[in-house]
Amino acid sequence: MSLTETISQDMVTAMKARDAERLSTLRMVKTAFKNKEIDKRAPLTDAEASQILTTLIKQRKESVEAFLKGNRPELAAKETAEIELIESYLPKEAGEAEIREVVSGALAELTAAGTKLGPRDMGPAMKAVQAKLQAAGVRADGRQVSEIVKASLSS
Repeated sequence: MSLTETISQDMVTAMKARDAERLSTLRMVKTAFKNKEIDKRAPLTDAEASQILTTLIKQRKESVEAFLKGNRPELAAKETAEIELIESYLPKEAGEAEIREVVSGALAELTAAGTKLGPRDMGPAMKAVQAKLQAAGVRADGRQVSEIVKASLSS
């Protein structure tokens, strides 16, 4: 079953259970999916749906940060609950050790292909690492991946 179908079914379940918070979050997710489908003029793939969920999580994290700075802990708690619900539909996030392993493998492949890597080769290195992460079916925080790649290239 695709990710969009799963969310639709869970939305119906939340309606029947009268779970207002879960329902509002799932409606927001479904709306984001629908908007992307309209823009694309074709049904979403699971990879595209996962990308949308990742974007929604990133937006929520930024909101939590802003709410905490604005001394609004109740709104930050609501956003945190939304993040947890959205994350339940995504694959598990990779840990630092797993990211380092993927980074070293990708950089080794680039070096074996004849590319001499230095600090200026951040773009191609990130592209290779992101492709490897996606192929492995794991997700990782882009900022953390960038820091690890930068440290690996500078050493």
